[in-house]
Amino acid sequence: MGDRELSRRGFLATSAAAGLGMTALSGCGGDSDGDSSSGTTTIEWWNISTTQPTKSVWAALAKKFEAQNPHVKLKIVQLENDAYKSKMTALTASGKLPDVFHTWGGGVLRQQVDAGLVENLSDRTKPWSEGLLPVAKEPYLLDKKVYGIPFDIGMVGFWYNKALFQRAGVSEPPTTWAQFLETVSKLKAAKITPIALAGKEKWPGMYYWAYLAMRTAGIDALQKASDTKDFSDPGIVRAGAHLKELVALQPFQKGFLGAAYSAPTGQAATVGNGKAAMELMGQWAPVVEADAGKGLGSDLGFFPFPAVEGGKGSITEVFGGGGAHALRRGAPQAAVDFLKFFASEASDLELVKKTGVLPVVPAAEKGLSDPNTKAVQAQLQAATGFQLYLDQAYAPAVGQEVNDSVAALIAGSKSPEQVAQSITKTAKTEQ
Repeated sequence: MGDRELSRRGFLATSAAAGLGMTALSGCGGDSDGDSSSGTTTIEWWNISTTQPTKSVWAALAKKFEAQNPHVKLKIVQLENDAYKSKMTALTASGKLPDVFHTWGGGVLRQQVDAGLVENLSDRTKPWSEGLLPVAKEPYLLDKKVYGIPFDIGMVGFWYNKALFQRAGVSEPPTTWAQFLETVSKLKAAKITPIALAGKEKWPGMYYWAYLAMRTAGIDALQKASDTKDFSDPGIVRAGAHLKELVALQPFQKGFLGAAYSAPTGQAATVGNGKAAMELMGQWAPVVEADAGKGLGSDLGFFPFPAVEGGKGSITEVFGGGGAHALRRGAPQAAVDFLKFFASEASDLELVKKTGVLPVVPAAEKGLSDPNTKAVQAQLQAATGFQLYLDQAYAPAVGQEVNDSVAALIAGSKSPEQVAQSITKTAKTEQ
């Protein structure tokens, strides 16, 4: 996870690089809990739900909460994934976080907690948070203390177009890396783009390297590499070599290096419009495919990342995470009340039925109906190991270097060995 002590200088440097001045951060955090002349408490809520139907569903839940709590007003700030990460880095440097904010847990949350910026929710949520699914809460438990309340849990896997597979003569999804490469070759032979990738945003490419490292070196090797700040394990280097094998097949859509994820011509839309056969993405993929493109309906299928022959990992070890809400330190009781409302059975059922998330409240499981969502849930329930997204599990600078180095490998400017060396160098210098 890197050193636990927050490097304020590092955050400030990142903020400056992102072009985020402190004037853009004013008004966030501690000012929002004061009562106005009307006696209303305003809660600032930052999230990344920018695509439909999630955006509308969350807005409706906010209105419902306000109706039930007439003296509370929710001020919603919604940002796309990468923009959110950049602005939250700057906010952390400023020492003023929003009242309620999205978190993936892991190393980023650890640094915010160690900076004294995040509320310990252990006692304030104990009466009701203990009933949430344990696996969903895991990324937000630090030193056995609760710092986030989950609203989603899931995993990354391959979402594929059954009709395009059939046209290419692929009868079953691949279960080994050799079979996967053969599937890519068959799709290309049928003049079908095998994979859509958002190369511009880097994190989608990181998923391939992370999974391959899990399959070759084993899931424990990634944690060991983080603890020792040494990513030179032969299995981890081999992960890059396997990814290079895939890149050599030229499996991605034209212009993938400049493609975004959820843009109208990006990764999700390319799959959702039937212009590529697969994407490696999290449990939210069907929703974004339908929002950015047309969506595949019954032609959409799901399969786990294949096993690598001779590797130490297992196909039942999964990579992913979910989403949670954390509170700034000293947040008003109204913010805690909102977390309780959002984690209630009624709210979770709304999210499960209308946005396709997996339930974190056990009683909301009855809302599952989509076969692909059920397939993801089955994989999670059978998981023998779980690895949080690397750009969240590791300290921010290390996670960013993973994304950058893997993107360079995919672009052809770094070797597998250089990827491991660059991540190691960053991990050793991270403060």
